[in-house]
Parts: sequence; C-alpha cells; structure tokens
Amino acid sequence: MSVPASVNYHIKSDAPQAFRFDVDGIAGNLVSPELLTHAISVQDIRDGQFQPDFETDGIRFVDEPSQVESFDSSTSWQTVYDDELERLLKDQIGAAEVIVFDHTVRIDDPDAVRRPARNVHNDYNRAGAEQRLIDIIGAERSTDFHQSGFGFVNVWRPIGAVIESSPLGFIRPQSMVPTDWMDIGLIYPDRFGQILGVAANTAHEWFFRSRMTPDEAVIFNIYDSKGRPHLAHSALDLPGDENAARPRQSIESRTLVRYN
Repeated sequence: MSVPASVNYHIKSDAPQAFRFDVDGIAGNLVSPELLTHAISVQDIRDGQFQPDFETDGIRFVDEPSQVESFDSSTSWQTVYDDELERLLKDQIGAAEVIVFDHTVRIDDPDAVRRPARNVHNDYNRAGAEQRLIDIIGAERSTDFHQSGFGFVNVWRPIGAVIESSPLGFIRPQSMVPTDWMDIGLIYPDRFGQILGVAANTAHEWFFRSRMTPDEAVIFNIYDSKGRPHLAHSALDLPGDENAARPRQSIESRTLVRYN
C-alpha cells in the first residue's frame, strides 16, 4: 500500500551548502541550507510483498525487544543497550566486531534539543566515513578494518510508544543515480563535517514501515567499504500528523562494524 507524504530535498547549487549548528552561541540554534519540499508517494511495507534485505538493499527491519525501558539522560542504560546492539548486528548482518559510538534521542517537539531530521540525506560521504574511522580507532588499526571490510551502520528504534507521526522513510538504493547525491557541510562551533544530501528525482522509490513499536528496530547502512548500498533517508510528513496523540520519540545509534 502506498500513502502520500512530503519530504525536503536539497537543492543542486554551485555555492557551498551547509548546516550551521549552535549559531551565535545558542545551543540548538540551527541554520539550514536551502531545501525544497516535494510531495511523494511512499510504500508502506508493514504487510506488503517487498521486504528489504541488508545484503541487497542495505536495510533490514527486525522484531527485537530491548531490556531498556527508558533512554534518559543518565546514560545508565548505555552498557545494556550497547551489548544488545552488538549481539543484534552480529546475528543480523554478520558483523565480526561492533563499536557503538553514538546515541541520539530525537523528539518531534519544537522545544526538543534534537528533532527528527527533515532533510533527505545520508550521514557520511566517503571522506567523512574515512575520517570517522580514524577518529574512532586510530590510523594504525584502520588498516585492519580496510582489509577485513567495514561499514557504518545505524540502528533506529521508537521510544516509549508506537510511532504515530513523522516516521522514518527510505529510498531504495536501486532507484537512485550518482548525480542525486551532493556534499553538504556540517559547521559546528568547534569542528567541521560533511554529509550527503539528496536532490529530488521522480524515479525515487520511497518506503517505510508504519506504526513501528519500541519492540521493533531498523538496521540500515550508512557507508560500506566493500560497496553494500547505503540509504538516503528522512522523516516523513504524513497527512494527519498534526492530530497524532503523541509526538514521535526515537533513538538512533551509530555503529562501526568490521566484517570477516
């Protein structure tokens, strides 16, 4: 079943484009590059025939309850959750080693520090992935990861309640072409990074799983040294979102995995 939605694509431009964070020293003050809202049709795979696979599509939806009930600011839950993610990625995608290096809790509320990302993007370009690898494990050990094959893999999960609005949507990699991608800067007060932005293309095939619960998760590829597909993604704005009883709450965990 397909449903209507809207997303914000990046704009192809000769001028450098970037997100600027904590502008003027104000935490959470974000200045975005130019984005253009597009109406799209999104396939709901909840009960559909298409079920993406990590090897061919770079993504897998799993039923995987967590022992963690509250992802609060105390971080006391991280050891338990990191161990769960390590087991999950070894079981589901054949990782030989898993390093969990970041958790981001997002709440779809105007006062939240981190809201769902509403730009069509992928978290790393190649240069950013190579630098992040060295940042995490050092230049010497990165050689071993290159020899074995490595990837950056995200695990996304709802928090607290079923997702009633702003679900996470993805583009099938096979429906994209290289010219859809562009480098977008990330300018922080103390550092600079880059992601991949995505330009609009009517050939894009969007999909999502409706009404995901905290007992479900989605594993998706951000970068792979051996060429597995990586996923363009964004929060989806659906008709009726404004009537949702609860704002979306989710946690995304970024991991570095080494394969055999």
